[in-house]
Amino acid sequence: MTDAPTPDHPTLTLFPDLGDLYRLQPQFNAGTVVELLRARNVREVLWASGPDPDHPLRDALPAAGIAIREGFTADWAWADAEHAELQSYLQQYPQGRERMRDAARAEQAFADELTAPLTAARIPALLDAARTYHATLKDRLDEGPGTRWHARRLDELAARLTGETGTVIAALDDLPGLLDRLPGAALADLHAAAPGELSRVRALADRAWQLRDEDDLNALLEALARETGDRVTPRAELDAAAASIYLAVGDLAAARTLLERAAHALTDDQPRSLPGLVLARLGQVRDAQGDRDLALRTYRAVLALSHVPQVARETADLGLTTPFTLELPDDPGAE
Repeated sequence: MTDAPTPDHPTLTLFPDLGDLYRLQPQFNAGTVVELLRARNVREVLWASGPDPDHPLRDALPAAGIAIREGFTADWAWADAEHAELQSYLQQYPQGRERMRDAARAEQAFADELTAPLTAARIPALLDAARTYHATLKDRLDEGPGTRWHARRLDELAARLTGETGTVIAALDDLPGLLDRLPGAALADLHAAAPGELSRVRALADRAWQLRDEDDLNALLEALARETGDRVTPRAELDAAAASIYLAVGDLAAARTLLERAAHALTDDQPRSLPGLVLARLGQVRDAQGDRDLALRTYRAVLALSHVPQVARETADLGLTTPFTLELPDDPGAE
């Protein structure tokens, strides 16, 4: 006989998903999620978030030995289409435009909360912000196309999760509604969580992939070179990230050396997006050096992979038809 769920022993533990924002949050990234799940001895999660195949956790969790169980979400792309139609309709009327401005302000306020520096301790405050956001949308645009059928979607999701046990990965702004609909569920206790080594190295790699004008490139390269890597962020990715920095400043020889080293270090147990990213960038470097035949073979190797991130696929497709050439900024310091 199974004990009834209690706040201390819920049947479902809900864990917030931030999607691509994981790449922008140094203290709450994909490495942090792995650390938090490992601390709870989680070996499998129920995926109740979006369908994005390039989601950061779809790389990090399997690479860390945490399985992802599918089957709890549905295709709601049609709801986006209905939402776009409603927006077009409301734009025709002054009152409709005012309602849309109110909704846009609510969306911006919520986005500001999400993009502010985030730690696990801030999650409860974000759930309150999510409740306010969805309540405002419902008030100004009504439940249905105006909210992309948010309540209906949550009803369906809760029904699919009913009777399940374990840890659920769900979109952060869905958590308040799911907690209302799943009496045996509870939010993961994150108040005492602190990022560790996996989180730190993941943050470094995420930062290196997103160069900014004010970056100290030498400091980034030195930091990448010091790390040995781990299952979530292996050495091959650190080399590929460093290669992208060298490519950005026109040092093709250094970029190629690092990318070829990364390519030789690829294994089946690494993050599934990594081979496509490494080989697509390697194809570009070989192209830029005039090695067109080898570049073509590299692009074809990208497209032959079982999983290819969208950006890598687009790079390879374009490279097959148009040789990649390097265009450096008009900054004397970058020449």
